[in-house]
Amino acid sequence: MPRFLAHPTLALLACGLLVLPVGARAGGGHDDRTAKPAKAAAAVPKAAEEPAAEAPAASASAASAPRAMPKPIMTMDDLRQRLQDKMAQVRPPQAAGEASAQAAGAVPAHTAASAAPAAVVGSSQDLILRVPAAPARSPAKAAPAGAAGHGAARKKEHDAALHWGYEGEGGPAAWGALKPDFATCANGTRQSPIDIRGGIRVDLEPIQFDYRPVSFQVVDNGHTVQANVAPGNSIVVSGRRYELLQFHFHRPSEESINGRRYEMVAHLVHKDADGKLAVMAVLMDQGKAHPMVQLVWNSLPLEQSETVQSPVPIDMNLMLPDDRRYYTYMGSLTTPPCSEGVRWMVLKQPATLSPDQVAIFARLYPMNARPVQQAGGRLIKESN
Repeated sequence: MPRFLAHPTLALLACGLLVLPVGARAGGGHDDRTAKPAKAAAAVPKAAEEPAAEAPAASASAASAPRAMPKPIMTMDDLRQRLQDKMAQVRPPQAAGEASAQAAGAVPAHTAASAAPAAVVGSSQDLILRVPAAPARSPAKAAPAGAAGHGAARKKEHDAALHWGYEGEGGPAAWGALKPDFATCANGTRQSPIDIRGGIRVDLEPIQFDYRPVSFQVVDNGHTVQANVAPGNSIVVSGRRYELLQFHFHRPSEESINGRRYEMVAHLVHKDADGKLAVMAVLMDQGKAHPMVQLVWNSLPLEQSETVQSPVPIDMNLMLPDDRRYYTYMGSLTTPPCSEGVRWMVLKQPATLSPDQVAIFARLYPMNARPVQQAGGRLIKESN
């Protein structure tokens, strides 16, 4: 047995059981066998540099050595295991790492925008970003069939509910847009009423009146007070016979004469066998009480749309002034649907109403007159 093997340290080196760190020299020289383990040991982070557990003595002779033995470096497998254990203490689990990646920007834009702010839990050495789950969304309702026309249907319902009137949202300026049937109110070219001026004086054929006392009913239709008369009253104009259907009132007068409007007007509506309309306007100024108007007021209903039968007949001859000369022109109805092709006759002499009679109507309808429309170059004839 060689003499150098009697030294315990030399014996361990010879058996390859003692590995010296990098830079250690045995006998003043570099040992290639110890270089590689030394490099592997140097790669361990300082955080992992802890005293290794003492390994059992390599041999009985080494255990009986008189001087302390250097602690052996652990194997590569041990180092890997210790490294993994140490990293687990400072790094979140894989699942938490994925949540952190999502919070850092890996979450799709539409999810990140709707997610609540991430909550931070744990100590500064154990930061785990938890992104709360996005709130559940109720499934989108399928659009009903014909949804494209739903808005139009709603508009029609609104238009139907928005009844026409003389002011506000359903006033005269809006009539033409309320319903398709009312379009003529906006785009018609021969609308009524008009300011009557510049009429051509001619020998107009007198209107032939065939009026006689008849029964009648009174109704407040929500726009005016109207009297519906029984058949038997008619007029003849230019050889055509028109049957009287009803008469109603406006305040102030819808027609104006040379810019002047009167206190009220009565419109007597007639229709011929072909369905064509002729309306006679009886202007009314304040003065003496009107007996036939009083008959109508006596039968005023207490509720709108309620019809009251007059106990006495009405003589329409008494509705007219003594002078029956007139203006005439072609126009339209003055209420929706504003149908055109209506023959108008406006008596030149006004009738009279007492202030009390005006006040009674004014309590129900302070103003129910359509604004004056453009004459548009229409021919207006006037009785001599």
